[in-house]
Amino acid sequence: MNTSTFSPEDMDFEGRYVDPHYKGEEDASVEISLRPKTLNDYIGQEKVKENLKIYIDAAKRRGEPMDHVLLYGPPGLGKTTLAGIIASEMGVNIRVTSGPAIEKQGDLVALLTNLDDGDVLFIDEIHRLSKQIEEILYPAMEDGAVDLIIGKGPSAQSIRLDLPKFTLVGATTRAGQIAAPLRDRFGVILRLELYTPEELAGIVTRSANVLDIGIDVDGAAEIASRSRGTPRIANRLLKRARDFAEVVGNGVITKETAELALARMEIDSLGLDNIDRLLLTAMIRNYNGGPVGLDTIAAAIGEEAITIEDVYEPYLMQIGFLSRTPRGRMVTPAGYKHLGIPYQGKPEQIKFED
Repeated sequence: MNTSTFSPEDMDFEGRYVDPHYKGEEDASVEISLRPKTLNDYIGQEKVKENLKIYIDAAKRRGEPMDHVLLYGPPGLGKTTLAGIIASEMGVNIRVTSGPAIEKQGDLVALLTNLDDGDVLFIDEIHRLSKQIEEILYPAMEDGAVDLIIGKGPSAQSIRLDLPKFTLVGATTRAGQIAAPLRDRFGVILRLELYTPEELAGIVTRSANVLDIGIDVDGAAEIASRSRGTPRIANRLLKRARDFAEVVGNGVITKETAELALARMEIDSLGLDNIDRLLLTAMIRNYNGGPVGLDTIAAAIGEEAITIEDVYEPYLMQIGFLSRTPRGRMVTPAGYKHLGIPYQGKPEQIKFED
């Protein structure tokens, strides 16, 4: 695999229920059925929704396509869903692709020339577009045209193709990796934040209704509280909790059923799974809680360094269990407390029970 285009989306996290990148277990038709189709049905991201509604209404009043939109934030928060909602609210079609899927300039030109007036072109993981592909997008976004070179050498000719007016919606988990000339051509830039447990409980309840799953308020709240602020994880845990409710319960997901299911999946009260706990415990037991280098941690737990950096670390840092220092990673006192390991300010004094 070419490391220049390597991404967590390329990795298989089979069996890791709390990884927001992993989509392998999901049935595509079920995934699509859970997506809301309008802004009114979309739960959470209130600031983003309020601004989007204004931008959409303004564009519709002028009879113009909406300006190009860049959505960024952690995986699993609903960027693809919002792209579909923009198209639905504007009453146009949406074409969906991803950065890694566009390998040649001709691929992108074919997508652009097949759009109808006002259509939405959604490019997921747009930061993974090659520089050559990006250069096709610049005139397309700004001037509504693409420049093609026909032939080679002295006989080469430049041809400009006019494009229908369209809206490009780009989504990325790494806004900092998008080239500045491309980023500057987006008229609307929106950041999606992690969801609150209350918002996730609403999403779990809505998904349960769509899938015809019996669930009570406490069951939805229990699943939401362990979903790491991410709807994709919440919906995955809901489906697995349903399995337990049907086999060992009465078919309804209660708090007790949810607790049983999550315990069997080794997901604790804060949404940490066994790999998260292994990482923290290895740092404490083997390296006195740090500071310790990323490559050393990777070797200690048998994971790739990029996997730790992109998949495990972000959430552990968000909840304050892990910190990065110039000397390396360190487990915080809060991390010790969660694991039930005494923290005395001097890591070398920590005693472990067998």
